[in-house]
Amino acid sequence: MKPRGWCPVVFAAIIAGGACAAPFQPARDDVVLETLPFRPTDPGVRRLQVLHAQLAMQPGNLAIAVELARRYVELGRVTGDPRYAGYAQAALAPWWSAPDPPRDVLMLRATLHQRVHRFDDALADLRLALERNPRDAQARLTRATVLQVRGEFEAARRDCVALQTTVQELIAVACLANVDGNTGGLHSAYRGLRSALTHTPIADPGVRVWVLTGLAEMASRAGLFEDADAHFKAALAADASDQYLLAAYADYLLDRGRASEAATLVKDHTQADGLLLRYALALQRQRLPDASQRIAELRARFDASRLRGDRVHLREEARFALDLARDPKTALALAKENWTVQKEPADARVLLDAARAAGDRVSIDAIARWIEKTHLEDVHLVAAHPSG
Repeated sequence: MKPRGWCPVVFAAIIAGGACAAPFQPARDDVVLETLPFRPTDPGVRRLQVLHAQLAMQPGNLAIAVELARRYVELGRVTGDPRYAGYAQAALAPWWSAPDPPRDVLMLRATLHQRVHRFDDALADLRLALERNPRDAQARLTRATVLQVRGEFEAARRDCVALQTTVQELIAVACLANVDGNTGGLHSAYRGLRSALTHTPIADPGVRVWVLTGLAEMASRAGLFEDADAHFKAALAADASDQYLLAAYADYLLDRGRASEAATLVKDHTQADGLLLRYALALQRQRLPDASQRIAELRARFDASRLRGDRVHLREEARFALDLARDPKTALALAKENWTVQKEPADARVLLDAARAAGDRVSIDAIARWIEKTHLEDVHLVAAHPSG
């Protein structure tokens, strides 16, 4: 339900972009470069092969194309590999540029636009979906999420309120709690969502992970660290492959000085750039020799992303520049660019950290005004006030 970092490129463009960057050279022969998330014999892989063959024979078959695209979207979620976004788009090629595509294509297109932070395009698709059917709960919830990421909280709240008549109560409560938790109602939003979860049976693991992750993040920002730990662990029990969850929990562990646990959490998921960042941070904080090698690998990935025009991972690149490259000036420039696109608490924090490191009082004051305006509560941002 929350935005993940995806790259808006097709397979050929990724190959071309990657070829321009210097390849990462491991220092030893026994270095594990990547742990694949599945085997060629897995049923899911075989199903993809079947769908590919069917779509090649019937390129205009909407049902096949939609199923194939959805499977690629899921693979991208599990692996963090940006190529699957391009594969999904390619599967939908006959309808991708249509001004009025079928509903399933419209929602997949909006989802992929969201994942690559093309929020204006995502909102345009979601507006069309809701014009067709104002009771389209998926479109309504997705739009609320995008609006919140952009810092448009009142518009997001209106969509959450509209959901109350179309979805399970827990989902509507979670939607509102996410907004209220960023606009001055953190503690009450947390208590309300926790109560709703306690009294609502959930069959869908995706909903459970979404709600538990939201609770964990709210508890962390409220300084309720034991509760945050419990929620994160419960979410992992529901889905240990969720990339957003892994990144959020790793950040929490790093904040709590538990770098060893953070490294263990993400070490088998470093095919995703964001999780490799957390792994490198965890290794560095433990002063482990492998840290320099992982930092070099991460630098190469960011260089390659920049060459192919990918600006999705600006927040992560800013953290890399600040904490691993020790370059606060570059970190601040990246954090500012990121802030023009998304305004979640983590975005405010990296901008504030970079501004402090660079001694940029203007940016520090700007974040302080944003926090005051939105009433954002976060124990990690307490010192954001100009007088702090």
